[in-house]
Amino acid sequence: MKITDLLMKDGISLNVSAADQNGAIDALIELHEKVGNLNNVSAFKKAILAREEKGSTAIGMGIAVPHGKSFAVAKAGVTAITIPEGIDYKSLDGNPSKLFFMIAAPDTAADTHLEVLSKLMTLLMDQSFSAKLIEAKTPEEFLGIIDAKEAEKDKEEAAKKAAAAAPKPAPVCKKLLGVTACPTGIAHTFMAAEALELKAKEMGLSIKVEKDGSAGAKDVLTASEIAEADAIIIACDKNIDMGRFDGKQVIITSTKEAIHNPESLLKKANEGETTPYHHTGTVTKAADTGNESIGRQLYKHLMNGVSHMLPFVIGGGILIAIAFLLDDYSIDPSNFGTNTPVAAWFKTIGGAAFGFMLPILAGFIAQSIADRPGLAVGFVGGALASTGATFAAPGGNVPSAFLGALVAGFAAGYIVLFLEKICEKLPQALEGIKPVLIYPLCGILVIGVVMCAINPIVGALNAWITNILNGMGTGSIVTLGVLLGAMMATDMGGPLNKAAYVFGTAALANQNETGYMIMAAVMVGGMVPPIAIALATLIFKNKFTPAERKSGPVNFIMGLCFITEGAIPFAAADPLRVIPSLMVGSGVAGALSMVFKCTLMAPHGGIFVFPVVGNVGMYLVALLVGSAVGCLMLGLLKKKVED
Repeated sequence: MKITDLLMKDGISLNVSAADQNGAIDALIELHEKVGNLNNVSAFKKAILAREEKGSTAIGMGIAVPHGKSFAVAKAGVTAITIPEGIDYKSLDGNPSKLFFMIAAPDTAADTHLEVLSKLMTLLMDQSFSAKLIEAKTPEEFLGIIDAKEAEKDKEEAAKKAAAAAPKPAPVCKKLLGVTACPTGIAHTFMAAEALELKAKEMGLSIKVEKDGSAGAKDVLTASEIAEADAIIIACDKNIDMGRFDGKQVIITSTKEAIHNPESLLKKANEGETTPYHHTGTVTKAADTGNESIGRQLYKHLMNGVSHMLPFVIGGGILIAIAFLLDDYSIDPSNFGTNTPVAAWFKTIGGAAFGFMLPILAGFIAQSIADRPGLAVGFVGGALASTGATFAAPGGNVPSAFLGALVAGFAAGYIVLFLEKICEKLPQALEGIKPVLIYPLCGILVIGVVMCAINPIVGALNAWITNILNGMGTGSIVTLGVLLGAMMATDMGGPLNKAAYVFGTAALANQNETGYMIMAAVMVGGMVPPIAIALATLIFKNKFTPAERKSGPVNFIMGLCFITEGAIPFAAADPLRVIPSLMVGSGVAGALSMVFKCTLMAPHGGIFVFPVVGNVGMYLVALLVGSAVGCLMLGLLKKKVED
């Protein structure tokens, strides 16, 4: 399919006046509507903006190619505008964008927009071609420039195929290969490949580049080509399988480097300034190598665990909420959630999902650090954090919850890396048993020792906190409310949270107003964190990733059901900012509950036990104010998300 099959004269507007990025997007969408490509303008704009949130589609050199695939598109099409004075479109190179193409594809069109986009990317890499388009005076001239360039490109491709089919002369230069890949597999993948291919042609070099795009890999490198290659350029911003390049001369870089400095990379590859790559069984993210701070690398490991944990938290939490909804509190308040068979069934399934939460978090943090060998060690570490194993006799176990799981994940990953390092000197004959015997056996043993040392420390902390609470008594009921509320938000299922909860349930045994007030403060403190998170994802959208914004509203349900763990993925992703924010909100809610003398005779249940809450109206006020304060703190403390 040709670009001009989708780009019509009426879909082109030259010398447009637009103040900013949004103005350019509106102008392009207006052209799509004009030529009949859309059936729902607002829905298509949402799709375009959603793509921009993942990263700007301004590719540098004065060019931007916004694109979207949506049910709102009636037929695939392309529109184009020029803004000769340029606007800020958050370009890779920081320069204003002057030439814009917008691709619209219906969600039923498998790869139409990708095919056209890849063609555009290759043509636009020729800066003289882009300059001609910006200087075009009429839509007819604009289309003519594209037609001529596309015909020239098609002729080159045909010549390439003919040359490939013809007998190959003896090579006059080194044989070079490349691989390009970006997270979305669209623009930068093809831009980097085209930059390398164009510059190689200009330098008289030969290179074949594999494009790992979102529609699958194109121009895949064969085993024989890899075997014959003198050097390979890996320009990738995501994980790729590096095992096939073991022993080859490799340059590892990013797509940005390939786009802006292809000549330097090709010179290094052709002149032998490469490094032999020795595969260790890991999947390598090329762009990470040597280009990121330690803090950024740790954050990526952490987010790998959090993203895998999130479905277990959401799925399990909602099922537990359904159990509370279907149960009868009056049968046995102490077993609320499992009093009826149907409720118990939902509670059991939801609890099973929750049971995987900590092992998944630790396991995938470890996997991000040490790849597959770290997975089993991390899972075991997370499970030990959940069960609270210690060196003590049975009965002395104290769970360290999600904070312990975080420690377990990172410890497991680096334990496996250490094992890989010390096993490098083992005979080659033992290579096959390392990942199936040595790493899991030694790694699990070591992480077991580590967690059995960590959990007792957490247990001592738990006992110390409980003694402090017991010592406070009711001398300062408001201060106690602040402390209990804040503790519920500190580690969400961990020792501090459990100490506050156990103190609250123990107070119920006193069967007096003070005991019931303490339990009410504990529960409202535990309800605030998920609700504050949900509010913040709606109000402060630029402080959360797209994935967090999508899962955020589910926390309204979890918070109302007193499932504090719904906030764990957000706290784990940014603990130094999220946890203090939630502690403040929960502390305020606990204090207000005490001030209003709200009471609660049930140990659990969230909104489903509000009928037995004393002074329920002011209890709701305490919950809402605490959640609002926590939300505001998140908005103030969290940094804006980097695209």
